[in-house]
Amino acid sequence: MTEENRHVLLRRRPQGRPTVEDFEIASAPIPEPGPGEVLLRGLYLSLDPYMRGRMSAAKSYAKPVEVGAVMEGRTVGEVLRSRHPAFHEGDFATGGYGWQLYSAVAGDKLLRIDPDEAPLSTALGVLGMPGLTAYIGLTRIGEPKAGETVVVSAASGAVGAVVGQLAKRMGARVVGVAGGSAKCRYIEKDLGFDGSIDHHGGELEAALDRACPKGIDVYWENVGGAVQKAVFPRLNDFARMVMCGMISEYNSLDHEPGPNLWSVVRKRLRIEGFIVSDAGERMGEYRQMAAPLLRSGALKYREDFVDGLEKAPQAFIGLLEGKNFGKLIVRLAPDPTQKG
Repeated sequence: MTEENRHVLLRRRPQGRPTVEDFEIASAPIPEPGPGEVLLRGLYLSLDPYMRGRMSAAKSYAKPVEVGAVMEGRTVGEVLRSRHPAFHEGDFATGGYGWQLYSAVAGDKLLRIDPDEAPLSTALGVLGMPGLTAYIGLTRIGEPKAGETVVVSAASGAVGAVVGQLAKRMGARVVGVAGGSAKCRYIEKDLGFDGSIDHHGGELEAALDRACPKGIDVYWENVGGAVQKAVFPRLNDFARMVMCGMISEYNSLDHEPGPNLWSVVRKRLRIEGFIVSDAGERMGEYRQMAAPLLRSGALKYREDFVDGLEKAPQAFIGLLEGKNFGKLIVRLAPDPTQKG
């Protein structure tokens, strides 16, 4: 085992678009697990859009990362030492904390994962927080019915891909909005969406009219901006708008004004935001449903790996610009469960 713990610190709060200078890669001693804690050696680190909000001091639903502190993030790792009765050396778990190689975490906050059930990395994506996000938003708010039209923004991403596939299983007609022809081909050919729209292609309004001739019953919002403006007038009476994220505005210093809300009354629309951590207790329920679908090939996913902790800042900046293709994951160390 290496004699130091490499980690990424928040060096300063970014103004607008983050830069690599906003981060600092540093070293510290490997932490010792305290009573009830587990020492994890990180194998995979999840990079997610919500982390941009944690870099800001603005009031939000969660405490921001302090300047000089380790960047927030979830990892999958191998147990090296345990002072918790439920974990033993050689176990694998998700819930390790921070952009770092090693973390000491309370065992009660970890979820043991079985490498025979699915690849370990899926615990950060399709079987992890992004998958649960899709499940909670659809079952609590979207509630698509057979024959309804569902539009998903950022449809090739970790959340959007699961949203579309679950909505299809609920009998809906699903149209995905993504950036670029390759992502559009993926959501149609691989994920089984009924249609796709390239938001880089322009004329969003006309494209939505062609793809959704009967209007839109459920809109899954990951993006905001021009996509939201084009979708909003096309919502049907009693449509549901699931507010999951607004990545187009995460780097903005001035937020764009929203649509006129008179149609919310006239059309009896439901617009609701949610935070997946409010329903974290349903992770077991979601994994019980999704894991068999994953093993059978009925639930598909795509992962976008970068190798090495030092690549995390640049990869995260790219994530906010839509450069990733699938769930973005940093490989921190070789995965002992992967053969060959």
